[in-house]
Amino acid sequence: MKRMAVVLAAGQGKRMKSKLYKVLHPVCGKPMVGHVLDTVKATGCERSIVIVGHGAEAVQAYLGGQAEYVLQEVQLGTGHAVKQAKGLLGSEEGTTIVICGDTPLVTTETLEGLMALHEDRGAAATVLTAVMEQPAGYGRIIRGEDGGVLKIVEQKDCTPEEDAVTEINTGTYCFDNAKLFAALEKVTNSNNQQEYYLTDVIGILKAQGETVLGYQAKDSAESIGVNDRLALSEAEGHMRQRINRYHMLNGVTIIDPASTYIGAEVIIGPDTTLYPGTSLKGKTVIGDNCVIGPASEIEDCQIMDGATIKQSVLNGAQVGARTSVGPFAYLRPGSVLGEEVKVGDFVEIKNATIGDGSKVSHLSYIGDATVGRNVNVGCGAITVNYDGYNKSKTEIEDDAFIGSNVNLVAPVTVGKGAFVVAGSTITRSVSENELAIARVRQENKPGYAEKIRARAKAKKDQSSPS
Repeated sequence: MKRMAVVLAAGQGKRMKSKLYKVLHPVCGKPMVGHVLDTVKATGCERSIVIVGHGAEAVQAYLGGQAEYVLQEVQLGTGHAVKQAKGLLGSEEGTTIVICGDTPLVTTETLEGLMALHEDRGAAATVLTAVMEQPAGYGRIIRGEDGGVLKIVEQKDCTPEEDAVTEINTGTYCFDNAKLFAALEKVTNSNNQQEYYLTDVIGILKAQGETVLGYQAKDSAESIGVNDRLALSEAEGHMRQRINRYHMLNGVTIIDPASTYIGAEVIIGPDTTLYPGTSLKGKTVIGDNCVIGPASEIEDCQIMDGATIKQSVLNGAQVGARTSVGPFAYLRPGSVLGEEVKVGDFVEIKNATIGDGSKVSHLSYIGDATVGRNVNVGCGAITVNYDGYNKSKTEIEDDAFIGSNVNLVAPVTVGKGAFVVAGSTITRSVSENELAIARVRQENKPGYAEKIRARAKAKKDQSSPS
């Protein structure tokens, strides 16, 4: 049976009090509508229609070709929103999920269970429900004697008996596609809000003698719809716990889950340990047997097996196997470290490749450079890559030695096995196995230190008040 999805993402989200369109607010680094669309696609939906309204361009820019789009120019209720998809789905046969784009916590497993019940029983509609201890504000699910859904009653319309029901409507549904669009033609806006409600479809189908079922989610947190920053924070907390649990069950040690942030798209290999204060974002991939943290921030990076990252910030970098970074290092976009490299404290690397076995141990800047294998870069050495207008490249070949406090003024090349003496400012290339020294010759003047001190003291005395 063909499966389809309609994702409702046209609401303005005024309660978010934000210039950012509501469904684009991220939960664990991924926009809410992205979570929802990925979830429905994982159930095997062949077509996904996203109903857009306010901020339509931004939503389409983010999702791109992952979905088809229909514009709901005026928001006249959920039933009206779904009806906008008739031109694309109205003639289809199969099962259609209708889900809100601000419900990022719904899982693939739950939707699979919902659809399986719906299809196995040949239902016209199946409602995803949840049991909540405090159901205030939610529509109640009233079941019949056969266990099916008799009706959905909004909070304001509940009798005292209905108000005591704790099973609520999550706003996610599964429909027989043809019956959905036929029923939508009968929905009216005869209510105080003068809107067309999708929940009215349930009553219409029941009146026609159709089967309407309810599938109860195991975790009520899946029902959270994000309408303000408080709900966004709540969803973030649930998602973080879910993500951390997933990684721990797959062999990752997280020393303190409460202080560890892992984005929704991060991949981590087994036997890796995450120390407190670690933040992993974007499309970061971390291999096996790595040690990350404490207090490290890594975004859109690839970390190979056995690497160690301590108290450092990495963005758009690649770190080779068994390489050590930190503490207090900064790897900027375009940084590529080979295997068994050492990048130590207060080192910044940008758009540079460091070959296997090389060391940049402390207080250095390597930018727009290619560093070969087994190179030692001394303390305080820098590549001078920018003249105020142009970036130029530095090349350091295999087995070279760069002494402390060396300036390599790009463009410049240091050849294989060359030795650059500490304190040198290199403006011309150094050939293979050459020794380069570029500093003023030292001169010592006996007794001159006393003259300097006397001169300085006299100046101070003259400026002091009498």
